[in-house]
This record gives sequence, C-alpha cells and structure tokens, in this order.
Amino acid sequence: MKSADCDILVVPGYTNSGPDHWQSRWQERLSTARRVAQESWDQPEPEAWRDAVIAAVQAATRPVVLVAHSLGVISCMQAAPYLPKGGVAGAFLVALPDIERPDTPAVLRTFAPIPREPLAFPSVLVTSRTDPYTAYERAADFAAAWGADLVDAGESGHLNAESGHGPWPEGLMRFAGFLRSL
Repeated sequence: MKSADCDILVVPGYTNSGPDHWQSRWQERLSTARRVAQESWDQPEPEAWRDAVIAAVQAATRPVVLVAHSLGVISCMQAAPYLPKGGVAGAFLVALPDIERPDTPAVLRTFAPIPREPLAFPSVLVTSRTDPYTAYERAADFAAAWGADLVDAGESGHLNAESGHGPWPEGLMRFAGFLRSL
C-alpha cells in the first residue's frame, strides 16, 4: 500500500503533538494524513478520545492507517473493538505509556486498564528501552497480546521532540516499510 491509497489518521497523545513533533512533521509531508482532533488535549476523557478515533475512522473514504503516539496508542486500543470491519488496514503505534503504573498522573490513570485484546488488523509497536513512561518488557508484553510486531528503538526516550525525535527519519522509513507490507 502507498500513502496515497489510504487515509492516515494521526492520533497524538496527552497535550497534543507540537509543531516539532514527528507526528506533526509527518502530517505536513503526507498528503493523505489528518489529525484526529480531541476536545481537550490537557484534560483527556477516555470515552471522548476513543469516540474521536471511531468517528475519524468512520468518516474515512479509504482504508485507514492509524499513526498513534503515547496516550493516542491507548485511545486506538480502546477504539479497536468498535471500529468497522475492514475499515483499518493497519496501525503504527509508538511509545505506549504504562498508565497502570502507580506514579502515573491521575488525569491519565482514567484511561486504565490498557486493553489486551488482539487487534483485527496488522500493527507495529515501536518502543524504546529508555522510555520514562513504560518499561521495555511491559511494552513487549502488550505487543504480544495485541499481535503487534515489536520494534526495538534502542535508547530513544519517549520518541518525541524532547528526546530528539522531531523529524525522526528512521521512523518514517519504518512507517514506509509498514505501509508496503499492508
């Protein structure tokens, strides 16, 4: 599949992805990409975030490829059982936060528990060994539960602009390979 053959839905995490974040940069570069908007980026509501993903998939005119980061990954996982059959061609998931940890801010704990059901579409979970919001082993466990291919991003922090992943060309190459596999 080529990017022109699908609707790429960018699903940011808590506080949205700023202009230097790889998601924002990819959205600018990929003509079929659009952001899933949330009513509140700073006071996220699990049901509202889930429903926004569902509505965006339902409004798509071509097969959907989800590109989610952080809390956006969890929103996609919570939306997955409600998505139309065949509507999602794949999901590129990056930097799953472990919101079940006791040190998670209360505003994010409302998204717990993290779903463990297998996905009905191909997926990749890219995770770092030094992500401050989840242990690598925990992310690997969720990837296995979802049936997602696990991509080890090495010591890359939370894979965001703050960790030096603004443009993130390696991620874009990995995403292009994922699209070709669909």
